[in-house]
Amino acid sequence: MDDAVPTDSQSNKRQQPSKSEQTRTLILETALRLFQERGYDKTTMRSIAKEAGVSVGNAYYYYGSKEHLVQGFYDRIATEHTAAVRPVLAEETDLAARLRGVLLAWLDLAAPYHEFAGQFFKNAADPDSPLSPFSDESHGARDTAIGIHRQVLAGARVTADPELTELLPQLLWLYQMGLVLYWVHDRSPDSARSRRLVERTAPLVGRAVSLSRFRVLRPLVREINDLLTEFLPTAAGAAGSAQARKRA
Repeated sequence: MDDAVPTDSQSNKRQQPSKSEQTRTLILETALRLFQERGYDKTTMRSIAKEAGVSVGNAYYYYGSKEHLVQGFYDRIATEHTAAVRPVLAEETDLAARLRGVLLAWLDLAAPYHEFAGQFFKNAADPDSPLSPFSDESHGARDTAIGIHRQVLAGARVTADPELTELLPQLLWLYQMGLVLYWVHDRSPDSARSRRLVERTAPLVGRAVSLSRFRVLRPLVREINDLLTEFLPTAAGAAGSAQARKRA
């Protein structure tokens, strides 16, 4: 007997988010709207719950604090960024073009949140804050972003020094974090200066990665590798993973 073909109504039910997911999304979207309207510091969990039409206890059930809401924002941007970069990563093989497309896509996604971004990024600057991009709480969004840069390198028509292979995705993520910091302080119309920064620096980064393979630069590459392994966030873990794979 042939397997039953699902009806349109059955397919729609499977595609629709659950009530729990809908509530979680509602709370996050309400929080982001209030952050824009009132500012991050002046928005309370109670006011978010009231605007969302849920109890305060329900709001805390889904998000333990305002910081967790910002983590939700980080995760959302990371997920949307992953989807947004697929066309450029599928079409481009030049490293500079791939970097340019990935970074401009991030600026496009983040544009609606530019007005209030500085308010919680000042908290993110505190190394002990869960909002820090280097915190344990931020590992999900951070790992997703580093994964995007791993794809950038994997599909690029470029040969980098093998000693830097494991660390380059994290280094490119730090390059992106530098752009984010500049964007937070950028007051030019439509963040034009941030976009120009991408246009100017992506080719430079692409050339630097390509030049790393030349033997004459090998001592410099090794010095950079040692420096990054010691100081780059999560680099020690990446180096350990690489060594484990070599032993396997």
